[in-house]
Amino acid sequence: MSNKVIYAIYNDDDILMDAVKKTRAAHHHIEEVFTPFPVHGLDKAMGLAPTRLAICSFIYGLCGLSFATWMMNYIMIQDWPQDIGGKPSFSYIDNMPSFVPIMFEETVFFAAHLMVITFYMRSRLWPFKEAENPDVRTTDDHFLMEVAVNNNEEELVSFFEGTGAVEVKVIEKH
Repeated sequence: MSNKVIYAIYNDDDILMDAVKKTRAAHHHIEEVFTPFPVHGLDKAMGLAPTRLAICSFIYGLCGLSFATWMMNYIMIQDWPQDIGGKPSFSYIDNMPSFVPIMFEETVFFAAHLMVITFYMRSRLWPFKEAENPDVRTTDDHFLMEVAVNNNEEELVSFFEGTGAVEVKVIEKH
């Protein structure tokens, strides 16, 4: 099986969006699209599934809330109870209103930090990883669509030239 891909390079995000829609309508498989800035609606046009990161964030927030509850109960009630401002120290429920800011902060702390770790793991962005950007112009002002070639190279080249691509290259991908 061939590892050839086509790099169709565009210089306008609207032309890119139209090309993505035409490519999907022609049932060609889009491997990836590289853009210098986020293009609104591109994920939907590419047919990507919605992200599940929000579910992870909610679960991480619940973990943070649980940890904060356990920590405050252990430290302030069981391990070293203190009389602060005349508040009773024999029950967590009696002290809970004063613990709300700590519970909120731990929820946000866990959700934020674990989301960053999850994002990097999911995106496979490890420390010291080399960039996978196929063309340096995509970090400045050009857009690149990478499409798999399946024994239809000439057809795809003419198809992408017809979609408004300023440059079409066939590359052997490793």
